[in-house]
Amino acid sequence: MGGVVRVELGELRRPPQEWGGPGVRVEPVLGYVVRHSGVRLLFDTGVGTGSPETDAHYRPVRHALPVGPADVDVVVNCHLHFDHIGGNQRFPRTPVLVQRTELAVARAGGYTIDSLLPGVRYEELDGEHEIAPGVLIVPTPGHTEGHQSLVLDHGDRVTVLAGQAYDFADEFGRPYRPWLDRLGELAGGRPARVLFAHDREVWEGTLPPPR
Repeated sequence: MGGVVRVELGELRRPPQEWGGPGVRVEPVLGYVVRHSGVRLLFDTGVGTGSPETDAHYRPVRHALPVGPADVDVVVNCHLHFDHIGGNQRFPRTPVLVQRTELAVARAGGYTIDSLLPGVRYEELDGEHEIAPGVLIVPTPGHTEGHQSLVLDHGDRVTVLAGQAYDFADEFGRPYRPWLDRLGELAGGRPARVLFAHDREVWEGTLPPPR
């Protein structure tokens, strides 16, 4: 992947009614350390603490982040559910990029573990945002209205850190979502690798051109 390192941040046990399967699904919680175009970036920060009810429901296992504030220029959260923002408060002076819509919903309460939100330097985005040449945030609503993904342009190929835009690699593209056209436009027919927040499998192929 060149410049993208997947990090295991823990695991959750998701009840069958939440994912449509026959039993409890044990799923990884994955983050990504990115070094690209001179930017040191962390995509998602792991499983947060602070809610005994949430712990009883998901029975999470937490792993320590392998990087700290001195190692990271910017943090990107795909969305603000507790299993993606658990380490944000370790980076109090680091910009944490999030869609304005997502942050507003989270701050309204009843959306995440509320105690994880303060003490973080959020920078609110309205749509796409270029962090550096070849490092682009793209809104990918679906799992949440303010969900976002990260597109890395390597020249001959692209990498998409899709977060929870789809739960499983083998579901990628189904159902169709309009932002897939934007990803296809950015890829321009080049090979693509798509990486996920809760699935170690990788989707590889050519993203379709815009419809």
